[in-house]
Amino acid sequence: MTRHFLEVDDLSCAELETVLHLATAAPADRAPVLAGRGAALVFEKPSARTRSSTELAVVALGGHPVYIQGPEVGIDSRESAEDVARTLAGYHAVICARVMDHEVLVRMAAALDACADGRGGHAGPVPVVNLLSDRAHPCQALADLLTLRTHFGELAGRTLAYVGDANNVWRSLALAAAMVGMRTRIAAPEGYGPEPDDLARVADLGGEVEVTTDPTVAASGADVLYTDVWTSMGQEDERAARLEAFAGFTVDEALLARAGADAVVLHCLPAHRGEEISGDVIDGPRSLVWAQAAHREDAVRGLLAWVLGAESGGAS
Repeated sequence: MTRHFLEVDDLSCAELETVLHLATAAPADRAPVLAGRGAALVFEKPSARTRSSTELAVVALGGHPVYIQGPEVGIDSRESAEDVARTLAGYHAVICARVMDHEVLVRMAAALDACADGRGGHAGPVPVVNLLSDRAHPCQALADLLTLRTHFGELAGRTLAYVGDANNVWRSLALAAAMVGMRTRIAAPEGYGPEPDDLARVADLGGEVEVTTDPTVAASGADVLYTDVWTSMGQEDERAARLEAFAGFTVDEALLARAGADAVVLHCLPAHRGEEISGDVIDGPRSLVWAQAAHREDAVRGLLAWVLGAESGGAS
């Protein structure tokens, strides 16, 4: 059965461990699951890290990445999301997409499932992978776990403090953290915190989230401080209001001093120094941001290996 990856909890906890194991496989141990095959990389939103990491991950698995910009397919303007998916599935072994609207991914996956059932055409069973949507950023969350495991080892029982709004990055991160036994805190201004449904999904995974409007409370004794830009792509008209609302939420040396003695700092990038994070923190000795960015390739490589059927010899 074809498995899509639209959010982290599309995986079971055991499957997540398999993906992470595949992501750390040595070059000689990587199954060439894309040998002689194409991978469609659809980008409605541009990205330096996502494009580079995904293209190189495809190549590492023996495949040929085809970068497709939004206007080239014109999802729901030139062609429907369903027709784009059916067309690309005729050429490629996997469709990876970075989209504005998460529902586009859901519709693409449903259209290909219908094809596989003989109800929607002749396209084969092709997985859809979410490279980013307005609701989720699951490949980033995989890279975050790889970064933290490389640094700390076992993550169960550690505390991750997220300072910023409960956006797509936080949502995927909170789910991933719950799946490996981490506690999560989030500090956000009033009106920018998690939705009840998000908290319920984390709880369903056995996770624990502490919600506060005080960054110092979230940071106290934490093992990890994580932040993201206050104004994401597509929210430019909210910039002035967000800068005002998030005043006092900068991850700086004073906030880092409240965290645990061995605490580290993550940021999914791009960064706005002097806004959500200070320059001395992101460029300081406790920052794992650049290792985190590098792990994006490992994460996508492990994920693609899994959705295309590779097995992990050492994962439980």
